[in-house]
Amino acid sequence: MKSFRSINGSIIAPQGFLAAGLFCDVKRLGTGKGSNKGQKRDLALIVSEVPATAAGMFTTNQICAAPVKVCVEHIANGKAQAVVINSGNANACTGPRGLKDAREMTALLAEELLLKPTEVLVGSTGRIGLELPMPNIRKGIAQIVKELDDSPSAAHNAAEAIMTSDTRPKEIAVECKLGVQTVRIGGIAKGAGMIQPGMSPTGARPASLPLHATMLAYLTTDAKIPAGTLRKCLREAVANSFNCITVDGDMSTNDTVLILANGLAGNDKLSSKDLKTFQAALNHVCLELAKMIARDGEGVTRLVTVRVKGAKTQKDADAAARAVGNSALVKTSWNGGDPNWGRIIDALGYSPAKVVEEKVDIAYSAPGAKKLTSSLKKGRPTRTSFDTLCAAVAPAEFDLHINLNLGNGQATLYAADLTEEYVDFNKGDISDPASLGG
Repeated sequence: MKSFRSINGSIIAPQGFLAAGLFCDVKRLGTGKGSNKGQKRDLALIVSEVPATAAGMFTTNQICAAPVKVCVEHIANGKAQAVVINSGNANACTGPRGLKDAREMTALLAEELLLKPTEVLVGSTGRIGLELPMPNIRKGIAQIVKELDDSPSAAHNAAEAIMTSDTRPKEIAVECKLGVQTVRIGGIAKGAGMIQPGMSPTGARPASLPLHATMLAYLTTDAKIPAGTLRKCLREAVANSFNCITVDGDMSTNDTVLILANGLAGNDKLSSKDLKTFQAALNHVCLELAKMIARDGEGVTRLVTVRVKGAKTQKDADAAARAVGNSALVKTSWNGGDPNWGRIIDALGYSPAKVVEEKVDIAYSAPGAKKLTSSLKKGRPTRTSFDTLCAAVAPAEFDLHINLNLGNGQATLYAADLTEEYVDFNKGDISDPASLGG
């Protein structure tokens, strides 16, 4: 039985949080087909009414956007009270001007809210290489603080404001009991293209992480939790959610997950049982938001959960899953409803994982189901009919099971198919530079 339940309100569901989203025309220079949506909200704000502990996870791309660099600096002490985010412009590859602009965004909001600039975090998403239209940002920040509210509609406006090529906002909230106190966790996210995050707490690239448009996620909770514990909880949650999705295998310059915990729930010091409950709730919030991103990938028609087990090591399992989930041939076969095990075993073979042909099993199932439909056993095709296999991969969501039968390593990856719509969306038109993506 789950130790938490779903509630409404997303990022304002926890006590003491306000949000807002508005249009301030960040996209006036044109930021690609996906972001060219006219007067849509493009500036978001999340504020805790009291100081909060904070933690973050950031892209490990060696080309790192200015707002990520500023976030890493500001969150180092484990404290923050507000986050300001713009969509339509990534503020990446913008040099010293970009850093200056990102820092100005935090300073402007800090002045409005009577905070220190270091208590403000910043995020950006959109086209790479364009300088922010700071006159618009300045006006937007001055206006958005007047629209802060603790209503679900305010949270929804913020969720809309961080979207680029997304087709819908991504929101969730849950509540659980820590001791006798009710604690809530809320979140919003965005992402549809340039999706294969591999985030770390400082943006440094651990060898175990793969290379990673941008995914952003913002989480709030009224739990009282020390910054160090919060960092550990977020790291585990992200490792099993956002770092386990891929739409196109491309890591963004801006990937960011932030969480603010303001303690207003008034819970006692966390017992080991309470910490387990909080972790389970946070894991759920992050995983649901991550799957929303994968489902809403550019042109996506199918979400495939790639489940690898029996690998020699966990690292091998992850490498095998990513080779399959990012193979253009495998992804296009998913789009066509083709249960093409040949492409799958080929991808396994060229992955860095140890693979022995005569030991590989491949099967399909409904999401989370135990009953498997096998297409390959010990490296040889089964007698399962083609029609039966086609039926197994026909749904919009299904699980792909791969057993390498070499050890105890296992990994799960949430992957999308590859469609004509994705190509059409991202190729742009060089005769119309405004149509070219970031």
